[in-house]
Amino acid sequence: MKGNRLYKCEKLCSRTAINGLFANGRNVVAYPLRAVVMLHEEPDAPAVARFMITVPKKKIRTAVGRVLLRRRIREAYRLNRPLLLPALADMGCCAEVAFLYMDSNIAGYAKIDGAMKVILGKIAALAGTVKEAKDDAVD
Repeated sequence: MKGNRLYKCEKLCSRTAINGLFANGRNVVAYPLRAVVMLHEEPDAPAVARFMITVPKKKIRTAVGRVLLRRRIREAYRLNRPLLLPALADMGCCAEVAFLYMDSNIAGYAKIDGAMKVILGKIAALAGTVKEAKDDAVD
């Protein structure tokens, strides 16, 4: 995949994949975002992180506000994705991530961008620990 654009293959849209993610995933929190992450090994496949974004109607009542936050979260992910993909490629695994907005007020882009950097760094570290655990089990 070239450039900074988001491709359709990066969109998490399968109902069974989403249910499995929320049933078996790990939580990573950097306020105002929470990420549910599930890593799985696919050594032959290219490193791909499929994601989805959820802004609850209970927290942000207006559709305009929810759309604005989804755009900000998507843009923060698109620009900071290089923090995650090389780590996934080194470890030979793929990630499924759901980003959930937790605040009841609309946050600025700088706050969302900072939280996204923290979350992607934690996911990259988590990918490293998953690979080390698998290597220890094989030895």
